[in-house]
Amino acid sequence: MSDSSIIDWIALGLMPGLGNKTILQLVERFGNPDAVFTACQKGGESCSGIKTRLLTSLSSPDPFRKQADVLLRRLRSGGAIALCPEDTDYPFPLKKIADPPHVLYAQGNIELLNSFCVAMVGSRAATAYGKRAAFTLARDLAGEGATVVSGLAIGVDSEAHRGALSVQGATIGVLGCGLDVIYPRQNAKLYEKIRTEGLLLTEYPLGTKPDGFRFPARNRIIAGLSRGVVVVEAAKKSGSLITAEMAMEEGREVFAVPGQIDSFKSSGAHWLLQQGAKLVQSADDILVECGSGLTGASDVSVGDAALPAHSIDKESAELLEKIDVYPSARNELITRSGLSSAKVAELLLMLELEGLIEMLPGDEVRKIQK
Repeated sequence: MSDSSIIDWIALGLMPGLGNKTILQLVERFGNPDAVFTACQKGGESCSGIKTRLLTSLSSPDPFRKQADVLLRRLRSGGAIALCPEDTDYPFPLKKIADPPHVLYAQGNIELLNSFCVAMVGSRAATAYGKRAAFTLARDLAGEGATVVSGLAIGVDSEAHRGALSVQGATIGVLGCGLDVIYPRQNAKLYEKIRTEGLLLTEYPLGTKPDGFRFPARNRIIAGLSRGVVVVEAAKKSGSLITAEMAMEEGREVFAVPGQIDSFKSSGAHWLLQQGAKLVQSADDILVECGSGLTGASDVSVGDAALPAHSIDKESAELLEKIDVYPSARNELITRSGLSSAKVAELLLMLELEGLIEMLPGDEVRKIQK
């Protein structure tokens, strides 16, 4: 595609008051962005229905074309590109959704845009269980050749990206801001790793701030890129459920990881299961349902992920066997083990230092499985 064409697409997006849906409608009506500008410059009946304020901008596109040219040069100097629906690299599944982005700004491995993608979303305030489930599933999916798509938020999103990267797998981070804006700041290292080893993607031009209203719109890209969306932990009213609903509307598969029945952070995932979402215990549940054609993933379930090897003594190992992944009181553990309170405290400290257990408020303890 010529530079002039992509500049025209970008210019449309820079015009105030012109949203993505309106841009797509105008292009469908006139054929391409340049034809939109030409028709509006001529005026007449062909421009009927276009608001006067928009018509003024559309009939004088040169200032916006200059801005778009500068933006495109800045993108390319930083190793990024811009894609419009006419580009062969523009992801085909995304092109088919009801409201595809008129421009995609991308940096990293562009080939991932048309790979076998699975989205993973969930709570920003995820529990240790939710983080572990996201990491494990993403690791296994990426290990079998799937591309893990998420939103680079803290919590479930971050663990999904990290899980994929842990096996040198593919991952796409879809941003609700410009490519040059790192949000949240605590994910700066993860952002850089995805930029160099995966792909960063957004519909927003450089410099766009992460305003709250941009994230629901961002979610349609996450859903649109993917064969299926996996909800790990989510409350009933959450962005994750918005993504799942968008996926259902676009005919994508929807999956949910079950959590504790009394956890409000899993209430949205449980509601999805009641509505017919597929229950996920392992990556195979996702790959088989999506008809990936990829080789079988690990059949180790989320709750039974094997513990890494640690050099702990026999007493500690025996006590660890008596600790569940769900919280239990220390007094119950003392009773079950038959050990003294002081000995249990000593062994729990050792296990905590090894990263095998987590001490919780209320003097409770639970096993950590990675």
